[in-house]
Amino acid sequence: MRRPLVVGNWKLNGTRVGTRQLLSEILAGLKNDTQTEVSVCVPFVFVSQVAKQLADTRLFWGSQNVADREKGAFTGEISASMLKEFGCRFAIVGHSERRNLYGESSALVAERFKMAIKNDLQPILCVGETLEEREKNDTFKVIKEQLSPVLEAVGVDSFTKAVIAYEPVWAIGTGKTASTAQAQQVHTYIRKTIADFDQSIAKKLRILYGGSVTADNATALFSMADIDGGLIGGASLKAQSFLAIINSANSVK
Repeated sequence: MRRPLVVGNWKLNGTRVGTRQLLSEILAGLKNDTQTEVSVCVPFVFVSQVAKQLADTRLFWGSQNVADREKGAFTGEISASMLKEFGCRFAIVGHSERRNLYGESSALVAERFKMAIKNDLQPILCVGETLEEREKNDTFKVIKEQLSPVLEAVGVDSFTKAVIAYEPVWAIGTGKTASTAQAQQVHTYIRKTIADFDQSIAKKLRILYGGSVTADNATALFSMADIDGGLIGGASLKAQSFLAIINSANSVK
């Protein structure tokens, strides 16, 4: 049985006061019988503040990226060991915005993934296709090309300590919507790709959906057999909507 996971990706949002208030509201609204694992992935500058506020609570925290190097002359990078020192549990790697806006290659993402694993952080590996790629029927080809460098760099065993998030880039902020069946189809493919290397690891691997999950569509999405929770963007910035999504995961898993 895979424990559901809901992760809030705050992206480039937040203030010190707003962060404190949002987390207080989420903690206050979490039900005592919540079985879903919950985390927030915050901007680097808030990691220390969040670590203090969430210590000894049911909420985990993490980063939105992680360096592909241990240390050295790499201005602007934050290493996995630094994040671990502040209690981070998760680190997002390969988010579509990093790939598409900042040109991060799948090879670089694999190195970031590798550093996270080496330092006992759980990487949340994002994969997904653009609208152009979907219209060319290249979805599975793109997913495989994004997964392969990671499998080659660290092997399938690393996925016992990792999470995958499927982001249909074409359904984020475009006005187009991925159906539950479309989401399930890709999640099934991802699990099968891992199963080709190790069926036991694939069966236990948590695969999240990251295509504009909201309080309105969460229950239907999380009801799918291979969708184990969500990587939540805008809806994670408001306690009410984030809690509703968490409750949806509880109700169907």
